[in-house]
Amino acid sequence: MSKLRPDYYINLKRSLKMELQSSSLSATWKHQRWKDNPIYPSTNHDVVSANKAITLSCQTGELERARHLFDTMLERTVVSWNTMITGYSKWNMFPEALDLISLMHHSDVKLNETTFSTSLSVCGRSKALIDGKKMHGLVLKSGHQRFNLVGSALLYVYANCREIGDGRRVFDQLHHENELLWSLMLVGYVECNLMSEALSVFDRMPRRGVVEWTTLISGYVKSDDGCKKALEMFKMMRENYEAVPNEFTLDCIVRACGRLGDLSGGRVVHGLLIKGGFEIEGSLSGALISFYSSCEVIEDAKNIYNNMPNPFLSDSNELIGGLLKLGKIHEAELIFCNMAERNSVSFNLMIKGYAMCGRLEDSKRLFMQMPVRILTSLNTMILVYARNGDIDKAFELFEKAKGEGSPITWNSMISGYILNDQHENALKLYLTMRQKSISQTRSTFSVLFHACACLGSLQQGELLHAHLEKTPFASNVYVGTALIDMYSKCGSISAARAAFICISYPNVAAWTALINGPNAATFVAVLSACARAGLVDEGMRFFHLMKEYYDITPTLEHFTCVVDLLGRSGLLHEAEELIEGMPIEVDKILLISLLNASSFWMDMEIAERVAEKMFTLDPKPSSACVIMSNMYSRSGKWGQKVKVRDFLRESGVNLHPDYSKFRKACVVLIQKAHRVTKVEDGAFLSNSMHIDYTPVPYLVWNITCNKFNLL
Repeated sequence: MSKLRPDYYINLKRSLKMELQSSSLSATWKHQRWKDNPIYPSTNHDVVSANKAITLSCQTGELERARHLFDTMLERTVVSWNTMITGYSKWNMFPEALDLISLMHHSDVKLNETTFSTSLSVCGRSKALIDGKKMHGLVLKSGHQRFNLVGSALLYVYANCREIGDGRRVFDQLHHENELLWSLMLVGYVECNLMSEALSVFDRMPRRGVVEWTTLISGYVKSDDGCKKALEMFKMMRENYEAVPNEFTLDCIVRACGRLGDLSGGRVVHGLLIKGGFEIEGSLSGALISFYSSCEVIEDAKNIYNNMPNPFLSDSNELIGGLLKLGKIHEAELIFCNMAERNSVSFNLMIKGYAMCGRLEDSKRLFMQMPVRILTSLNTMILVYARNGDIDKAFELFEKAKGEGSPITWNSMISGYILNDQHENALKLYLTMRQKSISQTRSTFSVLFHACACLGSLQQGELLHAHLEKTPFASNVYVGTALIDMYSKCGSISAARAAFICISYPNVAAWTALINGPNAATFVAVLSACARAGLVDEGMRFFHLMKEYYDITPTLEHFTCVVDLLGRSGLLHEAEELIEGMPIEVDKILLISLLNASSFWMDMEIAERVAEKMFTLDPKPSSACVIMSNMYSRSGKWGQKVKVRDFLRESGVNLHPDYSKFRKACVVLIQKAHRVTKVEDGAFLSNSMHIDYTPVPYLVWNITCNKFNLL
């Protein structure tokens, strides 16, 4: 937005003074200035010529000259004021326009229909809601709200400022005599993503043309899970013969087919596009490239691109994006290198592409080559560094970009923490985000629910769910799916079901999350029961059925149950082999389970290997040291025992803690894992599985008698 020139307020005061002053000396001076400059009208009543000169200057962008002409006019009409306001509006100089509107009002000039419609348009475009409401008051006082353009401009202000409730009140009062309001109300609802309200207005419209049909269809394409509805509306449009689809309608439908992966439907639309003669339209070529890329028919996308005589920059970017999604980094790189022109989108696509295939140095190089590093570029690099484990560098970029207040920047850093298993830092950053009033998006909640699921923190997840309920994303399918997954992994199946019911349009992923949640929890219980009963064959059969028959991917919790099952039965080598072949990373709980089993069966060889692995996860695994110390003592290896105890002492571990206080601390720590419901009389009851977990030194869970043993 243009800044005010230094003498702007001086001119404002001069204009007001000229309206109020009527001294002969002042008039004589002004009259002489007009004579001296042949550009200006030769008489003080030649207002028409002055207005024409102002109009010409405004049209050519010479706003300084136009304002000078305006300020030096001896006489002004309402047209003079409207012309100058319109000039400011045309060149997006909204503060200047608003100031001039205020000056006009205080100069006792009678505002007319053009003044009101232009002024309200300025308020709407600049999102100046307070000024718009003041102007609304003047409109009501003057009775001009019945003029079509004024009534339309009133609705535009509220719709553009997202005050859709106030906009609806204007619509209800005036739509019976102003047909222009129907289309504006429809656009307002679509812009606010209130598609059910938009459809209600659309169904009641007295007349519907291609613009109205396309507006509604585009709204569904942009909304979550609205693409199927968009295709239904397109079918109705063609069957009703109310309007003929234009290039904008077809653009929306092609993109909807791409998002749905509907190859056959998209090909039909492509045929309609050719039949209508729209194939050469630039926007449609990009939509077709995007469609075929989304459907993974990349050769067709390349054919469209190669047959274009002069591909637009957006077309090149669409194809690069499609190639990168399919992992064709070299083909994307070739197009990028041959592009005559590149923008930030081009650079960001390739930076992400290099990062996805592990070429971090190329990502960094391209980032440094960017002529202008905009906010989007910084956001991209935050995730690039995070995906490659350089979380400190990601945070450094975040510190540079966070001042812009973009939720994408904050989401990128939160996602970066989660990618690096720093879930607690992600949650802390979210709290900071709320304190600074940064708006949350659906991505914010999706990644944070994943963090809560990884931590097993039901309480934190419930708190986050309460925050979600105060946002428009409570019924969003992507957020809802993450919420279902979180509740399922935290063991709250009833809450997972309730979250599913709240989703407006559940998709396959939401159904899968709900089904897998109860099923996964069921298998945890079954495997745990088999472990306690010593039913090795039955337990292993159920474990293999999970993936082969029920299509449930085993989680760390399931693997821990199986290790416990094998360990209890003395099948330590089989348990170790299972851990070696796991597709996911092990954690301390799983390893401590095998270490306890090794201790019970006194298999020193396996125990030492497990303890060594624990040292890679934690440089000071006190629980593992306690178990190994006990094993060395029982096997008579006193020298090794002394070394372990010395290590513990150097680590600052109290070797003789008070038992009652110590046990109480263990109880709290175990309960925090969300897997334990009760601890009493030296034993605990598990709500889903057996946990061989030593939270602090010298208190070890005995897997044979289900008790804590103090070493």
